[in-house]
Amino acid sequence: MNRLALTVAGHRVARLCRQSLLIAGLAAALAGCKTTASDTTGGIPIDYRDRHPIAIKEGKKTLTLFVGAGRGGLSPAQRAEVLAFAQNWKRDASGGVTIDRPVGGPNQRAISDTLKETLSIIVQAGVPNSGIGVQPYHAGGDNIAPLRLTYPLVVAKAGPCGLWPDDLGPSNDPKHFENRQYYNFGCASQRNLAAMVADPHDLVQPRAETPPWTAKRTFGTEKWRKGESPATIYADSNKGAISDLGK
Repeated sequence: MNRLALTVAGHRVARLCRQSLLIAGLAAALAGCKTTASDTTGGIPIDYRDRHPIAIKEGKKTLTLFVGAGRGGLSPAQRAEVLAFAQNWKRDASGGVTIDRPVGGPNQRAISDTLKETLSIIVQAGVPNSGIGVQPYHAGGDNIAPLRLTYPLVVAKAGPCGLWPDDLGPSNDPKHFENRQYYNFGCASQRNLAAMVADPHDLVQPRAETPPWTAKRTFGTEKWRKGESPATIYADSNKGAISDLGK
């Protein structure tokens, strides 16, 4: 009887050991999953320039011209806008000009006359006929359908902003105790920089140097050779001064 009891007890101990090992294996697997999730969350870049990079993309420049039913031509302000649009095309465009012409609206006849004047201005400004495409679109309702001029160009963009994946208040998240930047930090600055840059290519590489102005350089060198100050003297530099104090 004692030998039988010992055998039964041994089987129970072995079964309990196997169950303990199984539970330990599941716990290790779950811990591994949690570690992976933590690594993914911790993989968010710390530097705001890495979180919100400025990307170089192709956008579009659009000029909208509203034409009344009884006008049939561009106003002086609109002529200046069309001319500036064509001049900017020569500098910025990465493709041709597309003109969307409304059809079926109350100002359809006026749009036709305005389109002729618009084409004349942009061609005279240097846009070739082969680079201009006119496509109609249906103008529904009684609203004034505009004439739209569009060309593609390279633009710099960042964002979107306003994403808050983490709680800014006190929490048990390790990032709260490490005093890290919140995710949206720096996004607005990156978007503003992308919008203000004159040429998006400047964010990637510097421009080529322009030839020096030899006349100005020679003039300054001659003044230096004669012992004179090469500094430029402005006759009206103190024109707005109200006092000679400090001279």
